[in-house]
Amino acid sequence: MKIAKLILWTLLSLSAMASQALDIQPYSAAALAQAQSANKPVALHFHADWCPTCRAQEKVLQNLKSEAGLDLTVLVANYDTEKDLKRRFNIRAQSTLVVLHGTKETYRVVGVTSPGGIRGALKTAL
Repeated sequence: MKIAKLILWTLLSLSAMASQALDIQPYSAAALAQAQSANKPVALHFHADWCPTCRAQEKVLQNLKSEAGLDLTVLVANYDTEKDLKRRFNIRAQSTLVVLHGTKETYRVVGVTSPGGIRGALKTAL
């Protein structure tokens, strides 16, 4: 019986940690609207496949997925095709990360590839 309780406790703990992890998804207007209307933290990563800085940022974001305490969603927007979104957020360069809490912008970084810099930016929305 003790083993069953231990297993259940472990599974519940892992589930709780997973629910508070960084979630990375492709951008969709519906996902952004939902996060903003619920006043949740969300970040937009303006990414281009041809951009080495964007690929480095993507690697850092993937590594941050398992970090506890980063309970927000990163929506990856295609820099080359999301022209209206770029206009809406006044994006001038690929590798831009715009961090929001609801509709309020809390931070913006361009070209940052350090884990500490990206982590710090994301935490401004929490």
